[in-house]
Amino acid sequence: MKRIQQSLIATACLTLLAQGAQAAGEAKNVIFFLGDGMGPATVTASRIYKYKEEGSLNMDKLDRTARIKTFSNDAQTTDSAPSMSAYMTGVKMNNEVISMSSDTKAADGAGKAYLSGTDSTCPGSNGKPVDTLLEIAKAKGKAVGSITTTRITHATPAATYSHVCHRDAENTIAAQAVPGGAGYNSKLGDGLDVLMGGGTKFFLPTASGGKRTDGRDLIAEMKAKGYTYAATGTELKAVNAASTSKLFALFTPDHMDYELDRTKGALNQPSLAEMTQKSIEVLAKNSNGFFLMVEGGRIDHALHGTNAKRVLEDTVAFDDAIKVALDEMNKRDPGLKNTLIVVTADHDHTMTINGYGKRGSNILGTVKNYKDGSEAKDADGNNYTTLVFGNGPNRKPVRTALIEGNADKTQVLHDDYLQETGIKINGSETHGGGDVKLLATGAGAKAFKGTLDNTKVFGLIKQAYGF
Repeated sequence: MKRIQQSLIATACLTLLAQGAQAAGEAKNVIFFLGDGMGPATVTASRIYKYKEEGSLNMDKLDRTARIKTFSNDAQTTDSAPSMSAYMTGVKMNNEVISMSSDTKAADGAGKAYLSGTDSTCPGSNGKPVDTLLEIAKAKGKAVGSITTTRITHATPAATYSHVCHRDAENTIAAQAVPGGAGYNSKLGDGLDVLMGGGTKFFLPTASGGKRTDGRDLIAEMKAKGYTYAATGTELKAVNAASTSKLFALFTPDHMDYELDRTKGALNQPSLAEMTQKSIEVLAKNSNGFFLMVEGGRIDHALHGTNAKRVLEDTVAFDDAIKVALDEMNKRDPGLKNTLIVVTADHDHTMTINGYGKRGSNILGTVKNYKDGSEAKDADGNNYTTLVFGNGPNRKPVRTALIEGNADKTQVLHDDYLQETGIKINGSETHGGGDVKLLATGAGAKAFKGTLDNTKVFGLIKQAYGF
């Protein structure tokens, strides 16, 4: 009897400890970072590019790591729409579908609707919307935001706040973000508190140079709903977060510039780090906490274009935004006791690091033999770059020697150099189907471990919130 009593007491103590740990680990705030297409090779190459082999990216310093399986409902290799939707909803869906039930088919004609600038809606018989983390957080009284370097109607940001059966229906996606307007997603309550990125063309009518054939000026409608609007980096810096409750910003007609071009250009666009900082300043005023999604979206576009230098530059810019979030939230919440930060990717690409390169070599250069630093050669006696792609358009009938210079775009260190591809395909390089990394820190981060399906991340974030 005494042993039974001791066992019961011990069990009760463990239960109380577990409950206490859970309560202490519940997150008030969640910042979800998504590096679009940022597979493991991209992370490694970007680390070497910026900090050398022995260095660390900011994301490398997070305490918890996991591997994420990214397959979609109908494909071994996912596209961004169902993968991000899986993170946001916990539901596997078909390629090209955004935040809908798994039986939803990517609607025929939606691509044509995007190209002609018309709206597109899903037939009522074609699946149903499923709640996103952003919508759930909003219903719990939290502030919510979604920011990106792509169009804000692009697949990844769209998956946080909209529901469509085809990702290309970007006019429809834009309308779902405008409180009170036709097509508004009522699950957003009084609306997103922060929404920033590129893509004015889907918010403006054709008469104003946009793609909307319904005549609506959604930017004007957002302003009428009380949103502070910014169209340049200078305007964003001037926004007083203390007096701003709703922030909406569109910096370009299409996607924002690659980081390499943004820093050289005259378009006055903010960095992703600056967008992250301002978003936190606005969202953190909510006493109930917040949910913020931050996408480094153009990593993916540079990978599709087999332009490794822009891949690495955009990945480093994404990593800089992570540092801003870590620094800012540690000021507001020392030790991140009430804040969970998650960093991951939606899918991989076919870029790889090949050859036995010498340590300290330029990751964008040609492979130097680790023993003597001489040029590594292929079977025909030609040198080759460390970074190459499994497929894409850049395969010559006969390979020739490469020049490690930057005088013109045929030389491997030039900003515009396009890496060679193993298989020649029509069109751009494809996604890869490999697992991606997830890194996490803060409240609830201990649950992120092992090999996880992307749908499981949704449940772990809800668990961290205590929902």
